[in-house]
Amino acid sequence: MTILIDPVENIIHPTAAVSAESSLGAGVTIDAFAVLERDCRISESCSIGFHSVIGKSPRYGSGSTMKQSASSYEGTILQRGVCVGAHAVIFRGVTLGENTMVGDFALVREMSVAGNDCIIGARVIVENNVLIGNRVKIQSGAYITALTVLEDDVFVAPGVITANDNYMGRTEERFKHKKGPKILKGARIGAGAVLLPGVTIGVEAFVAAGSIVTRDVPDATVVMGSPARFIRNVDEKERIYR
Repeated sequence: MTILIDPVENIIHPTAAVSAESSLGAGVTIDAFAVLERDCRISESCSIGFHSVIGKSPRYGSGSTMKQSASSYEGTILQRGVCVGAHAVIFRGVTLGENTMVGDFALVREMSVAGNDCIIGARVIVENNVLIGNRVKIQSGAYITALTVLEDDVFVAPGVITANDNYMGRTEERFKHKKGPKILKGARIGAGAVLLPGVTIGVEAFVAAGSIVTRDVPDATVVMGSPARFIRNVDEKERIYR
């Protein structure tokens, strides 16, 4: 690692380590002890917090289902105005859209993409190959499993857990069925809810706090309980998408 002081009004703390193979736009702020690995493309007006790591290369254990070489992932892209908090880790191959915020101690794994104006809260974990739309809010402590899709304007409350493997790592059969939840536009997931593998949460659906979702939730419906069951329709005045 080498320390790169860019001449275009960037503020880079002397203890930060920025790879010479990375590029910085104008007006970037990099705080103390932050690390930018190779092939990071940081656009203008981004800020990176204390002790954060951008572009971390993944390493896989012998039993991992991920076999791709870390060197084959493309670089990490932070578009204009992205704000990364302290102690966050953004893996190689991630793209974060304009004005997206990543909270303290959050983790975003390789090949995940977030759109514009998103909030990924403190201590959130976003696993690999997750697709996040625009204006998505993922609150503190949520766990977003690999292969999950969150469309535009989705809200995920604190402590939500998603799953993608009904076989929990046993037998080869699991590879044919491994699939994260799909949360469609404007849906809201309440605090502490659990979404099981492959379920679809419909447009403008509402999952009540603490629910366990075992099957698809229709558009614009409220579900509650364990397992989650239909309660009522979402009030028209609460809907973004009509």
